[in-house]
Amino acid sequence: MQPFALDYARPAGETEIAAPYVYDAGLQLNVLLDGRVAARDHALLRELGTTTSTAGSKTHFDD
Repeated sequence: MQPFALDYARPAGETEIAAPYVYDAGLQLNVLLDGRVAARDHALLRELGTTTSTAGSKTHFDD
């Protein structure tokens, strides 16, 4: 039996967007290319809505 939601689920479309920040393993934060913390850049947050990271999967192996 297939769950009801799977009848209507569609794969997300591929997007080619380069994030203007990278994950810094030492700080465990997203940082901009100039070294500032991405979460403190209010203009970036207004534009993107959030900064997404893989920090949890890099630091917590039981996730």
